[in-house]
Amino acid sequence: MLNIVVLVSGGGTNLQALLDAKAAGQIPNGEFVRVISSAAGAYALERAKNAGIQGVVVERKGRTAEEFETALLAELEAAKADLIVLAGFMTILSEKIIEKYPEKIINVHPALIPSFCGKGFYGLKVHEAALEKGVKVTGATVHFVNEIPDGGRIIAQKAVDVLDGDTPEILQRRVMEQAEWKILPAAVAKLCEERK
Repeated sequence: MLNIVVLVSGGGTNLQALLDAKAAGQIPNGEFVRVISSAAGAYALERAKNAGIQGVVVERKGRTAEEFETALLAELEAAKADLIVLAGFMTILSEKIIEKYPEKIINVHPALIPSFCGKGFYGLKVHEAALEKGVKVTGATVHFVNEIPDGGRIIAQKAVDVLDGDTPEILQRRVMEQAEWKILPAAVAKLCEERK
């Protein structure tokens, strides 16, 4: 059984998709042992609590990058993390953390990498860029995290149609429902199965 730690910064909708998949028996070889939030008021912590998973705050605000990293590493080590899932985590991890967990950190990105990715492309900004460009298809990607933002090896992708009249908010919701919430739990299940 792999120890899974989920890193969050906000509402935790992707975390909820993971917890629902676990509850439905779809992630049999992994156990969610900790949810770490970079923001104290994140609703994701409530979701963790409701699922009986320890939630921890490692505040990014008011800390140097080094202080934040040291605190985050201490929590990951305490949780004996085998797999780290970035689920709406709004901080780019340093090489120090990435080197300690090679090919053990995954992220879900709300576009089909290599489109609309890299530094500065997160949240609604991704969907605004897709609509501005006029693409007819977008989607989501699960990938390993390396030192290049959104640059790690791709694990899974799922395409989602862009429809006439879409706003960034409507498109964001469709990408979450049709892609992110499906491929993220499936990727976690697959990695846990391969590494058990």
